[in-house]
Amino acid sequence: MGNISKVLIANRGEIANRVIRACRELGIFTVLAVSEADRDSLPAQLADRAVCIGPAQSSASYLNIGVLITAALGTGADAIHPGYGFLAEQPQLATACQQNGIKFIGPSSQTLRDMGNKLMARQMVRDLGLPTIPGSQKVSDPQQATELSQEIGFPLLLKAAAGGGGRGIVVVNEAAELPGLLDATSAEVEAAFGDGTLFLERYIPNARHIEVQILGDQQGNVIHLGERDCSIQRRYQKVIEEAPSPAVSAQLREDICQAAVTITESIAYEGAGTVEFVLDQDRGEFYFLEMNTRIQVEHPVTEMISGVDLVQEQLRIASGEPLSLSQDQVRLTGHAVECRITAESAHNDFQPCPGRIEKWKRPPGEHVRVDTHCYSGYLVPPYYDSLLAKLITWGQDRDQAIERMQLALDEFQVSGVETTIPFLSQVIKQAAFREGKTNTRWLEKYLKAQKEQPE
Repeated sequence: MGNISKVLIANRGEIANRVIRACRELGIFTVLAVSEADRDSLPAQLADRAVCIGPAQSSASYLNIGVLITAALGTGADAIHPGYGFLAEQPQLATACQQNGIKFIGPSSQTLRDMGNKLMARQMVRDLGLPTIPGSQKVSDPQQATELSQEIGFPLLLKAAAGGGGRGIVVVNEAAELPGLLDATSAEVEAAFGDGTLFLERYIPNARHIEVQILGDQQGNVIHLGERDCSIQRRYQKVIEEAPSPAVSAQLREDICQAAVTITESIAYEGAGTVEFVLDQDRGEFYFLEMNTRIQVEHPVTEMISGVDLVQEQLRIASGEPLSLSQDQVRLTGHAVECRITAESAHNDFQPCPGRIEKWKRPPGEHVRVDTHCYSGYLVPPYYDSLLAKLITWGQDRDQAIERMQLALDEFQVSGVETTIPFLSQVIKQAAFREGKTNTRWLEKYLKAQKEQPE
């Protein structure tokens, strides 16, 4: 296909399987980069070839740019697909690919750099005349932060400019907390991201997390595939996602999606990406939050309602082909829900539960999709994210999609390791979820209430 015939997949788990499937359908040879802990993984078995890139520790394997480039060159790979997480949004990998004549399946290193810095991205969006959450520029000392906080008001958010994945976000309830949290958070994000820059942002208590899936090609075409609602979160980590959002009206949907397209066009974006917004449900207003310059964990709900294979689109775009459809050809049908199933103990503060899966029986159903790398006998390693599977259901409407999800969770059989399946089943039974009356803080309040109930 185009100028890409062999792809090195620089990732693991379910997203590695997902990329292998897309490549196979396009006739592209796959090389999977695996750590020593993943030699016997399902993706390693399914890829055309697997190469070991180092020990289990991700810093010496999946995060080692030099060894990934060596693996790509040594196997004759034309391109590298980074998946999500690890190095997916690191401009250094994109730069190294360019320097070695390898196609990075994603946007340019400059785009990764610009959009990866939340302060730069916010300013760019403001310059377009689009709304951003009221907040500050960089804060460098407690006195400055205290002065700025008086303008924004409490409670507020202290956020890392280079943060991601829910890390580097702290709620500050009053001025007295600010100096201590400023020092602690700056040190934490400096260690995590190599950049301790922080800024302040207004805290929106009744917020929805709305994101728009976009695609942009090398010819300058940009389309959106509607919005997703990712408001069911724990510690800023998404747990359940759905498309479309039950909280978005037709007019608001048009406005948010058009804003996402405008932002994407302004940076000549290439590839699949997600423009994220915060919806203030009390004011009925939306604000730009950030842009994720990669495929998202929750991309299947968009695929289910659009019929578009987003990973195949990534591959086509990277090979220089135009988008396979125009905006007026996009048809969004029905409703889809995704639950992230992890190897964690929900009743023990979500402690990871690595170990060997004794039984793994996925639920049946015509409108049920399971994206996973697990199987009976698989050893869940303790070194990585605890995601085991993404369970996705589609329905003609939201109620039907949720009912199918409830049934699928009940029919999903896993033993040997503890999972969040029972927890997810309880969450989607709640009236607030069923009625679509939630926000980004709802799940944590639900968990707190459950913990406080007498046994």
